[in-house]
Amino acid sequence: MARIDCLDVTAATEAQRSAIDEELRLRGRMTNLKRMQAHSPDALRIYGEWFTLFDRLVEPLGAPALFMLCHAISEAQEAEIPLGYFRRALIGQTIDPDAPATYEKLAAMRALGLALGANRGKVPDEVWKAATKRLGSVPLADLAAFIGIMVATTTFANLVEATPDDEILPYLKR
Repeated sequence: MARIDCLDVTAATEAQRSAIDEELRLRGRMTNLKRMQAHSPDALRIYGEWFTLFDRLVEPLGAPALFMLCHAISEAQEAEIPLGYFRRALIGQTIDPDAPATYEKLAAMRALGLALGANRGKVPDEVWKAATKRLGSVPLADLAAFIGIMVATTTFANLVEATPDDEILPYLKR
């Protein structure tokens, strides 16, 4: 059972309603996790910066690599709801999340995500170098911040025992 209820939009404060409106304007929807974060407009905004960094990193790395990285982080953190979302995202890219070893181009990002969980955020140099060699001029700080927000998201989801959205239920492994 969730430790934080999803915010009832009809009972939201002006600041909460403004944050929700901005989220809807930017992304067109509110997941249960976002509705939990919306109790704090700052939390909703801060976690939403994941999308800003994703947009910066998608050109040099590609969406499949970023989705694999987030899937691996979610797996390492045993975060069921984020794992479900990234399973769905990978499948949408025609990638089988249950056979990650078959995607050589994504292996470095998967290794990076799994290493984060295994080593409490510390990553061996060879894993970091393999994952970042295609970044070019994109600041490594963007990738590190993206990873940090993803780890924070998995922590938030686990901590509050978030309720899965109906749309990801088929992607959850229970």
